[in-house]
Amino acid sequence: MDDPPIQADGLEAFPPGYGDLPPGLTPDLPPGLTPDLPPGIGPYKLAWRRLRRNHVSLAFGGLFLLIVILCLLAPVYAADIAHTGPNDENLAGTVALGGKQVYIVSLIGIPIGPTWHSQYFLGADELGRDVAVRLLYGGRTSLFIGAVATLITMLLATILGTIAGYMRGILDGFLSRFFELLWAYPPLLLGIALGVSLQVGGLDLGLFTIQGSSLLVPAMIIGVVYIPYVAKPIRAQVLTLREREFIDAARQQGLGPVRIMAGEILPNLASTIIVFVPLILANAILLEAGLSYLGAGVQPPNPSWGTMISEGITLIPAAIHLTLIPGLMLVLCVLGINVFGDGVRDALDPRGQVKVGR
Repeated sequence: MDDPPIQADGLEAFPPGYGDLPPGLTPDLPPGLTPDLPPGIGPYKLAWRRLRRNHVSLAFGGLFLLIVILCLLAPVYAADIAHTGPNDENLAGTVALGGKQVYIVSLIGIPIGPTWHSQYFLGADELGRDVAVRLLYGGRTSLFIGAVATLITMLLATILGTIAGYMRGILDGFLSRFFELLWAYPPLLLGIALGVSLQVGGLDLGLFTIQGSSLLVPAMIIGVVYIPYVAKPIRAQVLTLREREFIDAARQQGLGPVRIMAGEILPNLASTIIVFVPLILANAILLEAGLSYLGAGVQPPNPSWGTMISEGITLIPAAIHLTLIPGLMLVLCVLGINVFGDGVRDALDPRGQVKVGR
């Protein structure tokens, strides 16, 4: 015999187990009652399910993570394996290779190539410094500058773009002209101009002064250069969001502009911001390499992938490993970020046609 119906707020409800019925077998419910269905899937959980089915993106994300871990372990490798620092010169030294002692730098100034041993695993440069050690320390420098620049770009671009899009009027006009002014200059040329000027006199911020040789100088330059590339899309999205019904409801409740922007608009920009982070990080690392190659970024003796390519290009083809190795590492790092970022973008796209199972 069927279970008797239960009462809920004076209305007859269906017995337990109704939510286990297969789809399509949902009998009519009394008004005010809903079936006992499982809770819905949140947007970020749904995005994660999509992303974890994109094996190519996860593989390249793992490649980038591996490069980050190796660079973070640079001091361990230098102290315990290579037994040399990133700036330790050894022009007159020798290394055992093929059962005999070989000069690290020949009499005509050509360094040895990769030995595939613990010392000078990837060879030496023209000053007798270990390329593998400098490669890892250079990666730390490039990743640090890229991360700080990305943080500066995303923070300033999100704030300025949100204010410009929501407030409109004179403030929007002023900020939009500022974005267009930065947009008008190619990032590399603007970075060179700012880099050279700040290297001469440093940067005085009142409370503290940043020296021209500091790694914060190229990080701040790159962070400012890419502001319009993020702020303009965010402004355009905020212009659409401010006309939505939930924003009108927030105004009717007496919320001010700051609370509306922080509590209503910014949460709706989260997916856009997440998609921009890997894109800006990849471009920041590339721009840092370009600026360092041209002498407007990281200054010697600090290693970075850009400075290593610049120093090694004069010895092509006798010591091609000096440019090939840091160039390959730069390509793998940026490629890993870009492919993983594409996967994140596809996962967060609500229109993406990706099959999602249980």
